[in-house]
Amino acid sequence: MNFRTNIHLKKEENQIDYASKLLLIGSCFSENISKKLAYCKFDVASNPFGILFNPKAIETLILNSLNEKTYTEKDIFYLNERWHCFDAHSDLSSADKNELISNLNSAIKSTHKSIHDSTHIIITLGTSWIYRFIETNAIVGNCHKVPQKMFAKELLSVQEIVASLENICQSISKVNPTATVIFTVSPVRHIKDGFVENSLSKAHLITAIHETLKVVSGKYFPSYEIMMDDLRDYRFYSTDMIHPNETAVDYIWEQFKYIWIQANTFSMMKEVDSIQKGLAHKPFNENSEQHQQFLKDLQQKITSLKNNFNIAF
Repeated sequence: MNFRTNIHLKKEENQIDYASKLLLIGSCFSENISKKLAYCKFDVASNPFGILFNPKAIETLILNSLNEKTYTEKDIFYLNERWHCFDAHSDLSSADKNELISNLNSAIKSTHKSIHDSTHIIITLGTSWIYRFIETNAIVGNCHKVPQKMFAKELLSVQEIVASLENICQSISKVNPTATVIFTVSPVRHIKDGFVENSLSKAHLITAIHETLKVVSGKYFPSYEIMMDDLRDYRFYSTDMIHPNETAVDYIWEQFKYIWIQANTFSMMKEVDSIQKGLAHKPFNENSEQHQQFLKDLQQKITSLKNNFNIAF
């Protein structure tokens, strides 16, 4: 008997290898995948403006980057002894106003370059719910604990999300027509919005992505469906019963790896993993002859990967 409903995935074309350049943008689940890719030493840039949850915030980042927007003091505000920007996650916030502005503009420049250079752009959508700052009528990427009465909460319609995603894809295609855009929906449930509201939000995202892919070039990776339909058990959740735990993330990563990473790259990934474990190894006696030989062998492996495949540690 089979006690699980496995999702059977087919390998995609234009797969990822060590010559690929990757840009990941979106919700916290994109952070999990980017960490896996970075551990394996792929060329990856992840969330230059921090975690972004809704399609409009991601669209804003991409358009601002392509237009090389320059952030100034008028784009930031001071609250709770820190400077913030509504376009960015609080990870970029700073006690120093000039530091925040500098970091925002550096992120714009790096994202501009990544969009032009990337072979694969992975966009993870988290929610259809958005917050509109009443004073300016602008949709924000992060509220930064500004009082909720300052915002109007809205649910983006499927049509609004489609328009946003089409704009994202078309804008990327104009400057980088060979880039593969991969959409996915975060398996993290936003139950603070409410259980029914979260289901509605995810349904809008999934419907909008598939409507978008009818008219623009792109792909869909079913991370949400894998979590909801394949890993349907609370043993796959962290203690908050909302976020996927390490086992679930590893499983979804293996599914992503199977369909999106070239099979002939796996042996090199295994070698990188061996080096990573070696670098993390803590010896009983770091001055012993055995450990010194271990370090020498490890360095030879690192040098070989650097010289032969341009993989740097």
